[in-house]
Parts: sequence; C-alpha cells; structure tokens
Amino acid sequence: MPAAAAPYGLAPINLIGGQVFAGQTRLIPIASGAVTPIFYGDIVSLSADGTLVKDVGTTTATPVGVFLGCTFSDPVFGQTFRQFYPGNVVAPNIEAYVQDDPDQLYRVAVVTAGTVIGTVQRTNVGNNTSLVQNPGNTVTGNSRVAVSATTATTATLPVRIIDVVPESSPAGTPTLFTEVIVKWNAGVHQYNNPTGV
Repeated sequence: MPAAAAPYGLAPINLIGGQVFAGQTRLIPIASGAVTPIFYGDIVSLSADGTLVKDVGTTTATPVGVFLGCTFSDPVFGQTFRQFYPGNVVAPNIEAYVQDDPDQLYRVAVVTAGTVIGTVQRTNVGNNTSLVQNPGNTVTGNSRVAVSATTATTATLPVRIIDVVPESSPAGTPTLFTEVIVKWNAGVHQYNNPTGV
C-alpha cells in the first residue's frame, strides 16, 4: 500500500495484545433532528441524555468510540442504512453503529495541518498526539479526521501512537511513515473515565 493520499478517519484494526477485531459494534441512538453530520470513521461521544454526538476534540477528547454507519426510517425508502449521518434527520429510530471497545486499535493518517499528509518516524512510537478534525466527505461518507505529526509526552493528549504502518512510507523514504496505529490514552475513553458523562 502506498503512502496515504488523504485522511480517512479512524479505521479499526485489531485490539491491544493482538486480540482479534471481529467487527463488533454497539447500536447507540442519535437524537431525532440532530444537526451535526457524523461520518464513517469520526470520533463520537455520549451526551448527557445518552444519545450519540460527534466528538470535535483535538488536544482533548471524551470518545465512546468511532462511528461506523447508521440506520433510520426514511419516509420514502423505509428502513435505510447510511455510511454517514447527514444531519437534520427527523426520525424516531436513528441508531449509529459504534466501535466502542476501549482496547481498540485504529489505523489513521498523519497530517501536518488540515488534510495535508505529514510523516512521523519510528521514534515517535510511544508518544502522544492530538486529533486533527476536518469536515467529512459527503460523496464517500467517510471521515477526514487524522492525527498530528507533532507528538509529545503530554499526558492529556487523547491518543497514543502504538506503531507505524510500514507500508505507508513515501517512495524513497523508508524511515518516514504517513500512517500510524493509535489507541485511546489512559482515562480518555468514556467507559474508563471515572467521572462518567
């Protein structure tokens, strides 16, 4: 696989310790009429009323997981399945498919800013980094969230780089990588946060 061409959100792979990701998700409701679109691969949180919302955090976040599509009753087409939630859907049964395991690992693109692909080195493994929030793609329904190429040991940053993706090296630069594997940092995931929602 060549170097990443553009951000694509967080893509679930396996779990910590090599546990298998079998595609399991949890259905979580989205409030009828919710305004903000949510794209496949976006980070999502539980609101105080138990419904799902897009998490727009960058240097901090309170995720319950990653959005992997939704379903709702459409007045014309009946039960509908969508790659993304377009916003402003009025229906009593909007439900999102969410990968909500706190031990989940994700593949994600690295950017310098916005959607400009950046690189990290293997020496960045073990460091923390921030999320880069970009508007989703309404044509594909995919997220364009990425992580920053700037890493640090700051404990409050939301994700930890677990590994680089070797096949994402740009041609001729085998020590640079445009994609990484990340996990939620300690206490960031809503299921592990002792204060709750």
